[in-house]
Amino acid sequence: MVHTADPVAFFWPLDEHNERWEELGAHPDWHFPSPPYPSFESIIDAFAHVVMRHPLTVFIGAHVSSYAENLAWVGDLMDRCPNFNVDISARISELGRQPYTSRRFFVEHADRILFGTDSGPDLDIYRIYYRCLETDDEYFDYGSGEAPGQGRWCIYGLHLPDEVLQKVYAANARRLIMHRP
Repeated sequence: MVHTADPVAFFWPLDEHNERWEELGAHPDWHFPSPPYPSFESIIDAFAHVVMRHPLTVFIGAHVSSYAENLAWVGDLMDRCPNFNVDISARISELGRQPYTSRRFFVEHADRILFGTDSGPDLDIYRIYYRCLETDDEYFDYGSGEAPGQGRWCIYGLHLPDEVLQKVYAANARRLIMHRP
C-alpha cells in the first residue's frame, strides 16, 4: 500500500478560496505549496510512472490513490495497469460529493477497490461509510463531529449494487491477501 500525497487542496494557495481552509488552518504543517514543495501533479505522475514500470508488483493506492478528486485520472491508471488497486480510506468526503461519477467508478473497477476508513474501530464512522456506499440518501454529513473535518460540504449515497459491495468490503482484500491478483 502506497500513500502518495495528501489531498490536492493541500498543495493549493492557502487563502479563502481553498476548500480545505479550515482544516489547513488547524494543521498548517499539512500545507505543501509549490514552491518550495513539488507540485501535486509531479508527485502523482511520478507514482503512476512507478506503477507502470513495475507490472509484476501489486500496488494499492491509499485514499483512492490520493486523487479521489479526479476519478478519471485514477480510472485511467487502473485501466492501463492491472496491478493497481485502490482503497477508499478517508475519502468518502470526495466520493460522496460526486455520486454519479463515483458510482460508475466503483462499478467499472469493482474488482480492485478495497474498503478502508483510516480510523480505528468506530461504529459511527462505519455507519457513515455504509450509508455512503449502500444507500441513495441525499445530502448528509460525512463525519460525526459538529463541523466536517475536511471541508464544509455534504455527500450523497452511491447506492452500489450488492455484488460491488461484496467485492469492496471483503472479496478483493481476500484475493490480494491470498496473492491471486
